[in-house]
Amino acid sequence: GFPANDALLWGGRGTGKSSLVKALLRRYADRGLRVVEIDPDGILDLPEILAALQAADPQQAYYFVLFCDDLSFGADDPGYKALKSLLDGGVEARPDNVLLYATSNRRHLMPRHFADNEEYQRHGEEIIPGETAEEKISLSERFGLWLGFYPFDQAMYLDICTIHLQRLEMRTPQAEWREEALRWALQRGSRSGRVARQFARHWAG
Repeated sequence: GFPANDALLWGGRGTGKSSLVKALLRRYADRGLRVVEIDPDGILDLPEILAALQAADPQQAYYFVLFCDDLSFGADDPGYKALKSLLDGGVEARPDNVLLYATSNRRHLMPRHFADNEEYQRHGEEIIPGETAEEKISLSERFGLWLGFYPFDQAMYLDICTIHLQRLEMRTPQAEWREEALRWALQRGSRSGRVARQFARHWAG
């Protein structure tokens, strides 16, 4: 196949990041795509996982996506350096048929603290980030593809509610459930695809 980049899918909760990766498997499984889900705590086991994939598929007949859902790191998390090594290419080369896809609520995978802003320096008209900020940004930069998932506005949320209700064979006019759907989202503090699906099940039930 053609060359491809590792991908970071970041954005608000419930906006479809994980669903998109799983949809890729349904779409391309018959063309050799395989998804191997890795728990965030298993990042340190990446060398062993890559070795197992090479042993299981020495002819590279399949295309593997290592999928890590809801990935984030604390300041001293040992998995941080292990992941950087994989993305950069360590001493042992990664197979050409293996990519890493990760989802995260954090754009740069690590928490940002107010103290980080104090390290920024101004040189003329240019703002130079400090070492701490650079270190936190450096990991996400190693993903060649960034896909941002942004919060839904009210109209989009209601449209998605309509789609989920139709899938449940509910043809109720929007005027009858609109206010209830908005209250449902307000109670959960989010307008997202997940919340819309939950509302549709609630209304249909």
